[in-house]
Amino acid sequence: MTQDPSARHPYAELTPDKVMDALSGLGLWPDGRLLALSSYENRVYRVHLDEPEQGHSAVVVKFYRPGRWSREQIQEEHDFAAELVAGEVPVVAPLQIQGRTLHHADGFDFSLSPLRGGRAPELDDFEVLEWIGRFLARIHTVGSAQAFTHRPALDVQTFAKEPAEWLQTHQMIPLEVEREWYTVYQQALGLIEQAFADDASERRILRLHGDCHPGNILWTPAELPGGGPHFVDLDDARMGPAVQDLWMLLSGDRGQRTQQLSALLDGYEQVRDFDRAELRLIEPLRTLRLIHYSAWLARRWEDPIFPINFPWFGTPDYWRGQVLMLQDQIDAMQESALVV
Repeated sequence: MTQDPSARHPYAELTPDKVMDALSGLGLWPDGRLLALSSYENRVYRVHLDEPEQGHSAVVVKFYRPGRWSREQIQEEHDFAAELVAGEVPVVAPLQIQGRTLHHADGFDFSLSPLRGGRAPELDDFEVLEWIGRFLARIHTVGSAQAFTHRPALDVQTFAKEPAEWLQTHQMIPLEVEREWYTVYQQALGLIEQAFADDASERRILRLHGDCHPGNILWTPAELPGGGPHFVDLDDARMGPAVQDLWMLLSGDRGQRTQQLSALLDGYEQVRDFDRAELRLIEPLRTLRLIHYSAWLARRWEDPIFPINFPWFGTPDYWRGQVLMLQDQIDAMQESALVV
């Protein structure tokens, strides 16, 4: 893949001065220390303040990628986070400043959150998994109280069909691999659609974290006040089956994943019932994420941070690797679901 040097990416105008000006417009006074944090979809910075805001001497400011979410969709994310905090669920929610959580400056929507420390959870510790399972159940208890109005659902159309069509329409797959990729994609799609048709989860969808991988859980030692898991980044919150927030915490061979899932559900079911029929969706959901991820990378290629961090993307070897991964997922989707 080549990048058009004349293309303007969404963050071309977001200079450090504009970040500082956006905060100053809210009556906050940065002391000049600005650190870019790891984020590809949005731009996120740690900013230190001359005067603490609501007890915080440093905040995290997130500038949302223009055109990805509407303001109504972003506000639903913020409102969901506020509901979770009210339900004593440890999420890092946006701060309310001047009576609102969503702000706008120079063409960018942005929010501010407290700076929260922590490390990735030890997912080979079953007590940690059980603890996380309890809090995921609490997230889902709040999430089941009502539905999103503006945010979409996690479905086959959005995560497979539309991304695949976009990739083909924009000729993102090299010709020597395109036919082979599309053939295995169609095979995988048939199995995904069958799994969702066989499952009644569409009648049980609820508001989810949506992207609950280990990097979005900050862990602090249990002996500290408020220790344990803290969930961050609800940017991908949407409607979907509960199992979506569990499967990304599983890794290793089938035996290891079964043990990890058992620990998660031990904690989850202390708080909330879990329908074991959803377990058959784990591999279809993994396959949806695989397809969606390739299209996401392709769509973001005009942003210079993507070619820098994903230089291998778009090559024939990359797409041959995707063919092999889809073939593996076809086999996995034909196996029996995990049983715990």
